[in-house]
This record gives sequence, C-alpha cells and structure tokens, in this order.
Amino acid sequence: MRVLMVYPEFPDTFWSFKHALPFQGKRSAYPPLGLLTVSAMLPANWERRLVDLNIRRLKDSELDWADVVFFSGMMVQGPSMKEHIERAKARGRRTVVGGPISSAHDPSISGADHVVEGEAEDVLAELAADLERGEAKPFYKSKLLPDLTKVPPPHLHLANLRRYSSMAVQFSRGCPFTCEFCDIIEIYGRRPRTKTPDQIIAELEQIHRLGWRGPVFLVDDNFIGNKKCVKALLPRLVEWMRDHKFPFSLFTEASLNLAEDPELLRLMREAHFTRVFLGIETPVVESLKETTKFQNLRKNLLESVRSIQARGIEVMAGFIVGFDNDPKDVFERQIQFIREAAIPLSMVGLLTALPNTQLWRRLKAEGRLLKESLGNNTLADLNFIPKMDATELLEGYRKILETIYNPKEYFERASAFLSQLGTAARAPIAFSDMMAVVRSLWKQGLLSNYRKEYWKFLVQTLHRRRQHLDKAITLAIMGHHFFELVAAVEEMETLAEPA
Repeated sequence: MRVLMVYPEFPDTFWSFKHALPFQGKRSAYPPLGLLTVSAMLPANWERRLVDLNIRRLKDSELDWADVVFFSGMMVQGPSMKEHIERAKARGRRTVVGGPISSAHDPSISGADHVVEGEAEDVLAELAADLERGEAKPFYKSKLLPDLTKVPPPHLHLANLRRYSSMAVQFSRGCPFTCEFCDIIEIYGRRPRTKTPDQIIAELEQIHRLGWRGPVFLVDDNFIGNKKCVKALLPRLVEWMRDHKFPFSLFTEASLNLAEDPELLRLMREAHFTRVFLGIETPVVESLKETTKFQNLRKNLLESVRSIQARGIEVMAGFIVGFDNDPKDVFERQIQFIREAAIPLSMVGLLTALPNTQLWRRLKAEGRLLKESLGNNTLADLNFIPKMDATELLEGYRKILETIYNPKEYFERASAFLSQLGTAARAPIAFSDMMAVVRSLWKQGLLSNYRKEYWKFLVQTLHRRRQHLDKAITLAIMGHHFFELVAAVEEMETLAEPA
C-alpha cells in the first residue's frame, strides 16, 4: 500500500514561532515526530511519503498517488486538518486520523473514514491489516498504555530536516501530577513511561548521522516526571555528548520541582540543556490550590526560577489567567512576577476547558461550559463562564500581553535575565545561525520601530555580559515573534468589534 502522511498547519500562536523562523531561513519549529514514528511501525513493504503543511502545500498528484492518507495533530490544527480531510476524500482517498485531536473527539475530524484514539502502538498492526483487506473499522482505541521500550526510532529520513529549526526526541509519556486543566494525564496517564537510555542514544545517533547540528527538543510534557529513569539516562547522555563534541543544545519541558533537585540540574547542565519550559501558571496561591498544582507550592516560585537560571539554564514559562480564585489584581501580579523573575519568553494564556479534562467535567457539571475549545489559548476567547466578569478578564489579559511584550519592557526583562544567568552551555553554531544574526541586525536594528530598544539591549549585553551575546541575539529574534503575534491578535480583535 501507499500511505501519504499529512501534518496539518499550525495557526499563529506562541508556539508556532512563525515570525522568528524566517531569521534562520526555516519554515517550522519541529518535524512531525508522531507521524514519523507511526511510519516506522507500518509494514515494511508499504510505500511512504510525508507532507508537512507547515513547510509546503499539498499537491493533488500526491493525493492521487496514495491509497490512504494519514493525518495526525492537535486541536489547534483542526481547521487545517478538516480542510485537507475533505480535499483527500474529494479525490476518493481513504482517510485515517490520530493524535491528540482524536482523543478530544474534535468535530474537525468528523469527516475522517477511520479514527485512532489514544496511543497507536497497540492498534497500528490491526489497522494496517484491515486497510490492506479493505475492511478497516471506523474507530480504533488502544486498551492499554503502550510499552515505550518497544517503540522504534522515527523515520526522520522522510522529512526535509533543513526546513526545521530544531529536531525532536521523545523520552517519556505521562505525568505524575493532577493539574485540573491538563489533558496530558487524561491521554497518557499519571504513571510516566519511558524509553531506555539505549533507545534515546540510538535516536540521537540517527539525528547526528543525518547531519543535524543544533537544537534538539526533548518533547516530553514533563521530562522529569520519572526522576529515577531520567537520572539513569542523563549520565549516558552526558557521555554521548562529550564523545561527539556536543553537537546539540538540548531543551525540554518540566515541572517546577526541578528546582528542588541540585543533582538533576547539574546533570542536565552537563548534558548541554540550555532551556526548560515550566508551567508556573500563576503567583496566586489560592488559584494554584484550585487547579491542584501543589508541586508549585513546595518552594518560593521566584527562588525556584532563579535557582534554575543560576545553573545556566534559561527558563521559559507558561502562565494562565481565568481561574475561579483569581483576584481583581491578578493581572498586575502576573506582570510583576514575570518582571521580577526575569523570564523573557513568558506564554500567558486564558484558561480553557479542554475536552475530557477534570476542569471540563467540573464546569460541565456546574453548567458553565459555553462551547468546544479551539485548543488555542493565545486568542482572547473564553469557552466557559468565568467567576470574574468576562469583559474584565479579557481586558486584563490583553493588558498583560501589551505590557510584557512591549519592546522596551521585553528587552529590559531580557537584560535582567542575562544578568542573573549562570555559565551556560555553548550551543553549536550553524550557517543558519550566522544568517539569523545578519537578518536580525538588518530587520530589527535598521527597519523595526523598536530599533532604539534593540540596540540599547545589544550594547548593554556587549559591555556587561559579552559571554551571553549569542543568547541576546536569540532572545531579540524570539521577541520579534511575540511583538508581531500580540499586534496580530490586537488587530483581529479590533476587526471583530462591532462598528
């Protein structure tokens, strides 16, 4: 059989980095790891092709080539997925959908012929056999959480790696915590399952053999969810990185209790982890209790962030407004915390009730759900009735974005971050990085309306923190993405206002 794997397009969000990627000459942040892993588990005699719609458009000739079209993605990719499911079916092709969007029962995938809910490893062989016989069922769902030690390396050779800014590797699935709004524990469970160190080393070897040098994202939703297994992996990772002269810089997502473990921080620093994303959510204690994010209450939030930064690891962070226990001054408190913590890349979103989460079930029982979530918390759009006045909440959210991504505020925060950053691992420099510097100096230093703040930031870094100049350029480029994104959101909201 001939299978065409199609990865839908992302809208412009915090995580798309749409406005930063052109500086490097890239089209997307990461290759579609899920589809590439599925490819590795399909029958060896099947022919395969991949089209990532974030990289290029899908051709009719590619649809005509295929016997079946596989789609995978998240809720935020729903509109693109719906469009291309319809397009594939219009040309008489069978369509299969999997990924987190299927677990959410998103209406965007209602037109698909076959849906795989949950993790695919235990049902993929059955699905493939049914497709070959022409007897595939409308719905497949795994009864067990798969053993990750049996997952093969992804088929990265199918992707055009030069079009991505980072590579992706998955070590674990699942998270031990119980955050009310989170769908990870609903899909992947609360017992983190991991691959073996040998598997991760094999995947890094593959990436290295394919010629990649630069950032590698450990895509786990909580990399340290199983600390015992992480501490077994990291020494092997340190050894491999040293033997290969540190060809990659690593980054990941983790829970805030990372700050409580000096040994873990040391090992991550030695393995060349340069950045970690943390779900801080809010400095409001009652709101953290409400959402059962108790791991963020063990230690002072500011101290936790600073202890990680002091190890030379940059902190990115997610924040949320809209909890029932948020006080009237939550917006100022969020701004102040982000400023004091000196977190340049702060993703602030509105609380959204994702399908089948604890939050979704509670709000449904309380009669407060309004509509399905779009999976995009960047939009000033609520899918539930908040306790705070909705207009006040939306206006406060806009105020946070306008404040923290005002160029002057952003560059001051970035400068404060660099002043407290410890000795950071040196990232390998690629040709695309050099081109990014040239484009930044031209586009931001000469053409932007914030060039004064840009040059002030770079000159201060050069004089006071010369060793972090490369990171300063990166932060400036990332800042451009957020400036453009916030401006676009404001423009959409203005156009949506009644005349």
